Order: sequence, then structure tokens, then C-alpha cells
Amino acid sequence: MKIKRVMIAAPKSGSGKTVVTCALLQVLKDCGLKVASYKCGPDYIDPMFHEKIIDVPAKNLDTFFTDEEKTRKLFQKSVMKMDFAVFEGVMGLYDGVGGVKKEGSSYQLAEVTKTPIVLVVDAKGMGRSIVPLIAGFLDYDKKHLIKAILLNRMSKGYFELVKPLIEEELKIQVVGFLPENDKLYIESRHLGLFLPDEVNHIKEKLQVVSELFLQTVSVERIKEIAESAEELESEEIAIKETRIESYGDIGHVKAVSDSRPTIAVAKDEAFCFYYADNIHLLEEYGANITYFSPLRDEKLPEGCHALLIGGGYPELYAEQLSANTRMREAVRSAVENEMPVVAECGGFMYLHSSLKDKEGFSYDMAGVIPAACYHTGKLVRFGYIELREKQKHFLLNGGGIKGHEFHYYDSTCNGADVIAVKPVTGKEYACIIENKTQWIGFPHLYYPSNPAFARAFIDKARVYQVMI
Repeated sequence: MKIKRVMIAAPKSGSGKTVVTCALLQVLKDCGLKVASYKCGPDYIDPMFHEKIIDVPAKNLDTFFTDEEKTRKLFQKSVMKMDFAVFEGVMGLYDGVGGVKKEGSSYQLAEVTKTPIVLVVDAKGMGRSIVPLIAGFLDYDKKHLIKAILLNRMSKGYFELVKPLIEEELKIQVVGFLPENDKLYIESRHLGLFLPDEVNHIKEKLQVVSELFLQTVSVERIKEIAESAEELESEEIAIKETRIESYGDIGHVKAVSDSRPTIAVAKDEAFCFYYADNIHLLEEYGANITYFSPLRDEKLPEGCHALLIGGGYPELYAEQLSANTRMREAVRSAVENEMPVVAECGGFMYLHSSLKDKEGFSYDMAGVIPAACYHTGKLVRFGYIELREKQKHFLLNGGGIKGHEFHYYDSTCNGADVIAVKPVTGKEYACIIENKTQWIGFPHLYYPSNPAFARAFIDKARVYQVMI
């Protein structure tokens, strides 16, 4: 497969790769190209921003979540009808799991997908020292994937002095610069949240950024770099189906194995964190997906057979969620009647009896879990994990599933049915409330890391389908 593609990466966080990525996406889209965005790592925010503000398809690719072959398959499957792919790196170029491993790094993703890299270097406060800094990154690049440098926060006059210095001494092209300018600053918000009335303002600001980008950066040279990307060997696109045969007390599955159960997915301002590949995998394995709003709808979608409640911002909409008593009662009744449910982070918080926000106000929630959720004032858990069941309910092939956590809230009942393992330290802790129909807890899951999870969830929905 031949696809034009480039990765925007940097030596460290805060170097400007986000503004460069956004500007490049906007410029390419304005040129009439069908462009797709790929975020390295588990973060939901940048893909949401790219889709909502720039209106391009966006998804995550993560070499901790999936091995090399599956990562390439996921990329190829999603990019088939596109003209151009832009990858946005995470942290520093070589920073992987735990900050110390290659696994999960931007560089490993570029290596796996054979994607050339444009390195964005924050030049503020630096003179000639920028040369050995870049030299070190080039020397560490054993696959010679770094094809160009883009200097951020540098004046035009100084750029004209530094550019030939870098190119002569390091034999690498410098494709442009961005000046230090408040207009280039895209404000970060709580977990990337942007309210509806801010969207148009941000779009206007990004248009200004992209126009400046065209003046100071050689987009044509970036296109040439993307054009030079090696052809990827075509691989079988379909993710191998993991069929489960051993179900114990849910043996009705075989009788309805060809049915298409409907999974109702909570999706609104309060619940918006979903990996595109998770939803696609559920659909691939035979589920119909329908959406509902716990904020605005008063009942669950007609004819649904399972619930998926993802993460998001329930704490910011706690009063509205609490006021929607009919929906809270509908969710509680469905779960109590053994409708299968998977709830992550914000969804887990919603299923509590109550949620106390950081101001100390407490609100009634769905009441599935007889416990309280509360703001701690500090980061409770952060980073990658692999989850393994104590008893087989969702991971019937006996394997683990990978995911991550990032939350300032905690619960008086986090569950203890699953063991989470940190990949670098090996530290373990118990979490997740789980039984034959429920998987409820703080961790965010990435289903393609173990497709058996998606298959089991759908088959549980099939069982419910014949029971009602």
C-alpha cells in the first residue's frame, strides 16, 4: 500500500507539535485533500480536537496496545480511501512506556508504519546549541526516519542565520519556522474540553494559524517528504475473529450466534471518550451500534441489548445528569435486570449512588453501585496497564487486555475482580466490578489488544436478546 504520510514529533512535550499538526491538517484539507489524523498513544483529546475543529477523521495508534502487525493492519484499514495521513507524536520522540521504554513511543510507531518524521524543535532561548541538540536526535535515529527540522518560536531574521548552519553541519533540511506569537497559542482546557460556543472561535483562530504556517513553512517540502514514505506491504485487513466456545452458564449463545444485538452507547458532552477502533470492532463482530444521551434522553434506545458507557466529563455535568431522573432509573433498571454493561471511568462514576464534585456538592447518580465517587484533588492513577481477570467472564481466552487510567476522582468501591499490572514496575492492584454481565471500573480499555473482550460482550448481548 502506498500512502503519503508524515509524523510530526518533537524532542519533548510543549515543543509545538500540536499547533504544527493542526496547521498542517488544516492546510492539507484546504487544498482539497482527503486527510486523516493519527495520534500516537492513548490520549482521546487530540483526535477529538482534530475531528471537531478541523473536521478530519482521527484515531489513535499505539504500539503498547497492539503489536507491530496489528498496528499496521489498523492503520491500513482506516487509511485506504485517504490521500494523506498525518501522525502526531506524543511526549518526546523516543519516550515510550514509563518514559524509559521504546515500546509505545512515537519513534516506534514511525518505525512500524515506515513513516518519515518532521522534528519540531523549540528554539526559544537557544543559539548554536540547537545544532548539537538536533545532532543527538539524528544520531539516535538508527532507521534514519527524521527527514526534516521545523524550528518553533524563532524570529525570521534569526531563522535565516540558523537554517543554513543546521543544513550545512547536519545535512538535513529545515522546512521552516514558526515565530513566537500569541495567535499561534491554542489554549488547553480541562482534559481538552471545549464548549460549543468556543468552537467557531477556535476554528477562526486555526485559520489564522494555517495562513501564517503557509507563509513560514514549506508545505511543498513536507508533501515531498510524505510522498517519499516507503510502500507498506499489504496485509490481511480483517482482524482475526476470536470465537468463544466455552460459556458455562450462558450456553444460549450458539442458538443466536448469527443475530445482531444492539449495543446502546452513551454519547454526549458528558460521555465522549471512545476509541474508534473499539466501536469498529464491535460492529465487525456483529453488533448494531446506537447512541443515546444520559444528559437529554429520558429512556434507553428501543430494543437495545447492552450498554456501553465511556469516559468523559460527568463531573462537569453532574447536576444535569442527576436531574434526569428518568434516565438514571432506566439505566439502573436495565442493569438490575442483567442487561450487559461495560462502563469506563466517567461511565463508572455515573453508575455510583452519588458523585461529589471538587466544590464539595454531591449529586445522585444512577445508583447501580452502592458507593460514592469523589474528587481527591490529586491524580489518583495515571498510565498504561494490562488487566487480567480472576474469574473468566469477558476474557474467555485467558489473556489480558490493555488499557490506561487517568483520573482525579476515586470511589469508595473500586472493585477487586480484576488485577491491573503496570508494565514497567510490575506493580499490581485490584480493580473493576465484574460478573457474568458487568465490567465496571476506572480503566479505559483498547479492545483490539484482545478482541476476545469485544466478542464476549457481544455474545452476552445475544444472550440477553433471547432472554427478554
